[in-house]
Amino acid sequence: MGALHAGHLTLITEARRVADRVAATIFVNPLQFAANEDLDRYPRQEEKDAALLEAAGCDLLWLPRPGEIYPAGFSTTVSVKGVSERWEGEARPGHFDGVATVVAKLLCAVGPDVALFGEKDFQQLAVIRRMNRDLQLGIEILGVPTVRDDDGLALSSRNAYLSPDERQRALALPWALNAAAKRILDGEDVGAVLVEAREELLTAGFSRVDYFALVNALSLEPLDRAGGPMRLIAAATIGRTRLIDNIAVGV
Repeated sequence: MGALHAGHLTLITEARRVADRVAATIFVNPLQFAANEDLDRYPRQEEKDAALLEAAGCDLLWLPRPGEIYPAGFSTTVSVKGVSERWEGEARPGHFDGVATVVAKLLCAVGPDVALFGEKDFQQLAVIRRMNRDLQLGIEILGVPTVRDDDGLALSSRNAYLSPDERQRALALPWALNAAAKRILDGEDVGAVLVEAREELLTAGFSRVDYFALVNALSLEPLDRAGGPMRLIAAATIGRTRLIDNIAVGV
């Protein structure tokens, strides 16, 4: 959705490694914002983004306008059941319908052999993978590990909303994820670890924790004990900014 940072540009670098030509789309998708969310406030810097993409080795940039993606009378949406229904799906009703619809349209329009998405939006990646399989789009979907600042905070366009004090306090999120992962791998009770992690975030200055959960990395179903491929996922609000993050637990 634009406002590019090093995490986005890493996708271009990885795409150049696996493909001969690289295309990117930038589209601030109104369908994935609820009425009370930050569509109008979302940062837009198209000229700067285009220059960054060109310097990173992107061959083609498509900047569609809302009327191109959603022409008058548009009435078809894509809904991915199951994997979209918990976590972000509960916190932001309708969000993943908007994501799945626009990604399906962009993929069909561009026709890539491979499409790369960041693991920072881990549930989004799971939704897109499920949609790609179910609609038999035949695209190879690759996840690219989260890119972080030197202090550990996951790069996000929404980090620009943070005040200096909030930016420092926000470090409690990756710290809590890493500490919880270690404790779970050390055999501590999962439920107790998760409760204490939420309390740590609130103590650090987050005003709300939507979820802090251990999930199966494939189905995103919650786990109450360690086992199989695991992921810790979290979403919490500090000031006016809602941050999400996740890390793998174990191999």
